[in-house]
Amino acid sequence: MRFDVITLFPELFTPFLTSGVTRRAYESGLVDVKFWNPRDFADGSYRRVDDRPFGGGPGMVMLAEPLSLCLEKIQADRLANGCAAAPVVLFSPIGETLTHTAVESWSAGPGAVLVCGRYEGLDQRFIDAHVDMQISLGDFVLSGGEIAAMALLDAVARLQPGVLNDEGSHQFDSFNPALDGLLDCPHYTRPESWRRQTVPAILLSGNHSHIERWRRDQRLALTQKQRPELVQKAREAGQLTPGDEAFLMDLFENPEKDA
Repeated sequence: MRFDVITLFPELFTPFLTSGVTRRAYESGLVDVKFWNPRDFADGSYRRVDDRPFGGGPGMVMLAEPLSLCLEKIQADRLANGCAAAPVVLFSPIGETLTHTAVESWSAGPGAVLVCGRYEGLDQRFIDAHVDMQISLGDFVLSGGEIAAMALLDAVARLQPGVLNDEGSHQFDSFNPALDGLLDCPHYTRPESWRRQTVPAILLSGNHSHIERWRRDQRLALTQKQRPELVQKAREAGQLTPGDEAFLMDLFENPEKDA
């Protein structure tokens, strides 16, 4: 898959693409990432890519023409290299929140053209003419779309074959269908006692069926506390067992009880 990133600051991505386990996806070409600076498509000696907004107001707005020319070059380059057509994605506070389900879909797709806005935003005419979807990381505002683009690239890259040390480890991530969309459980490692806090005894028991039940209960308890709507979603999908429901009922009747 190929991601083309439109950004005024491609240098921000260099350490991101060369660090951590996800670098394997980029180095191997499983996830091909190319960068395009709209300033290279701007006119004049100053290569201006922004201007004041019509109607007044603070800040600057990115010009439609350099962005459009940049996008046309990307689409021609993708076509010349036999790459499949891909959606144009703008990272924006008004977009749909990025979810694990969406990331899984992206991880099996052709990639995308990722537009990283800056300043007060982009000329709406470019958005209306070219943008297929808008994505948000949450209800807050960033200085630009680069961090959001990195988040999407990282989430997609770690799902590619051979990227993680343990191929099945992502199956136990929070929100994964393998966990019925629940949050993940707490994890512990050596030493068994750390600053007078001990590892739950059941994890040292060697009884794998009891351990799995404990982990399931922990996931249910944590999700019910932090994201109860995910528990309800799992219930409506018929993913909760009678044992799950009994545990949740006991948790409701005895809220101070440890899971």
